[in-house]
Amino acid sequence: MTCKNEKHYDALALFSGGLDSILSVKVLQAQGLSVLALHFVSPFYGTPDKVGFWRREYGIDVRPVVLERDYLRTVLLSPKHGYGKCLNPCVDCHAYMVRMAKALMPAYGAQIIITGEVVGQRPMSQRRDAMNSVRKDAAAEDVLLRPLSAKVMEPSEVEKRGLVDRERLYGFSGRSRVAQMELAAELGITKIPTPAGGCMLTEIAPSARYLKVLRAIADPGPEDFELCNQGRVYWADGHMLVVGRNKIGNERLRALVQDTDLLFDLRDYPSPVTIGRQFPGKPWPEEVMRDAAAFAASFSPKALREAPGQAVVVAVTCGGTTREFSVLPSRVTPLGWAEPRWEDVRAERKELVTV
Repeated sequence: MTCKNEKHYDALALFSGGLDSILSVKVLQAQGLSVLALHFVSPFYGTPDKVGFWRREYGIDVRPVVLERDYLRTVLLSPKHGYGKCLNPCVDCHAYMVRMAKALMPAYGAQIIITGEVVGQRPMSQRRDAMNSVRKDAAAEDVLLRPLSAKVMEPSEVEKRGLVDRERLYGFSGRSRVAQMELAAELGITKIPTPAGGCMLTEIAPSARYLKVLRAIADPGPEDFELCNQGRVYWADGHMLVVGRNKIGNERLRALVQDTDLLFDLRDYPSPVTIGRQFPGKPWPEEVMRDAAAFAASFSPKALREAPGQAVVVAVTCGGTTREFSVLPSRVTPLGWAEPRWEDVRAERKELVTV
């Protein structure tokens, strides 16, 4: 049953904004089917600011879907199928998004879920066995269709039920994108997006930052990982300090400040926004605040230039309370603040998988 005030669609698509996801939508549209593209957004991937462009350029209805804390608990912390090279739980992630799409089907009266997956294109999530696992884990055997690889797979229930014409689907496989480029030209797509994905969980540097958060907080939220994305991240003795990189980054960091965070500001000199995140049940002792204040002060070029070798005052605010520390700016402090390195933390990844 279609919910009130919701437009009817024949199919829902998992839509990254890359060429394959665009083509999968256009293939079904060419068969006269209406498609709503679901663009999933998390701290690790998603570009919801492009929704308007996709609608204008490709004629695709797109709805952003924000992944909340449940995604972190059920996918990132305990992936059934494990991680890829870094912290990427690709198979579990795809299954989770298909499940979410399936849950939304009644609201739109949809009968089909499609993805832009191509057999053999990606080593972890687009192996044939992995694609079968996604379909099974999401309990989507009766609704899931991969339009670009349908002809190199067993006919889906969607095809058997006559909801789509199998002869007008495709049999792409492997890592070459020649066939996709030819199909794009055939469909009149002239603006070819760069290969999509863009998941930061597949990258070494951000994965190291995220892994430290996962190990430090029992139940992390999206805001904890977003904080990692907006500045330089340093750790010392289990404490996390984030320093702004530039004006835009400083503004974004200020928007992420929580009531329990420590905000470090030099009293007499300009300095980047610096946030100390206090984890639940783990308040910072005074000696840690003082050490972090000295480290934070070292990021003020003006303080270093105008007061070399002299102490400066750093205000540390938490909620409505402010304390001041007179410190000597230094990048080398007793606690040893350092950016996390993947080679140092990767072994801890095994301890996250609990199922």
